[in-house]
Amino acid sequence: MIGRSRSAPATTVGLAREAVVLAGAGAAILLQVAHRPVGAGVARHSDFAADPLKRLRHTLQFVYAAVLPEAEPARERIAAWVAAAHAPVRGADAEGRSYSAADPQAQLWVTATLYWAAEQARWRIWGELDPEDAERIYRDYAVLGTLLGMPAGLWPPDRAAFQRYWQAAVVRLEVTQEARDITRGLFAAEQAPWWLRRMMPMVRFVTAGMLPGRIRTELGLDWDGVHSRREARLWGAVRTVYPVMPRRLRHLPAALVLRTLGPAGAGTMLG
Repeated sequence: MIGRSRSAPATTVGLAREAVVLAGAGAAILLQVAHRPVGAGVARHSDFAADPLKRLRHTLQFVYAAVLPEAEPARERIAAWVAAAHAPVRGADAEGRSYSAADPQAQLWVTATLYWAAEQARWRIWGELDPEDAERIYRDYAVLGTLLGMPAGLWPPDRAAFQRYWQAAVVRLEVTQEARDITRGLFAAEQAPWWLRRMMPMVRFVTAGMLPGRIRTELGLDWDGVHSRREARLWGAVRTVYPVMPRRLRHLPAALVLRTLGPAGAGTMLG
């Protein structure tokens, strides 16, 4: 019999398995490109807007390899792939400002967006966690940064420190024309499969609802009171249905991606 549970995931491993955290993927990506050095690197060294599924698969492979115990045998291989992929990501943006994927502050920001976006999705379903569980999940997210190359001591020591870092970092974000072009390309998904293009209006809506207001506006994503009410109804419905779904369905995306990390999928990350 497939188990059912309304309880919130109390560990990073448990949260990573939940399909609902994927609802934050779009917001994480757009917050990353709103960080000027990260956005410049993406604009010049990535084609993920043309193939968003590839970007999502690679991100999930990275997260699962870092977090899930059954993916531990693939961890060093994935870390080596990430290092190789990031090595050439360096240069100067349109205004001559340097960027590099090896910049610890850029690595910190990417890690922060992954944690923040997962937490946004989790909170919309389960609300507040027990403080000890919430702190444990937060601390464990540091492994994503260290796997990117971030010095471990750069991760804020607790959630209160993270909140201070996050608020200051969001204020400093610069939404460039490159970031707006990436946003348009991502949601146009012109080279994506037809079924993904059909989903993009909903992906755009959910993403816009999660983003900080200034960033959403500067990226050119419309939002008003009607959108807010629609968003509240949407998440209310998901909050009712999702926790009682069979765990097998809730964990299906993780199970499918994990298959690509085994011997048969060893080359998938490089595709």
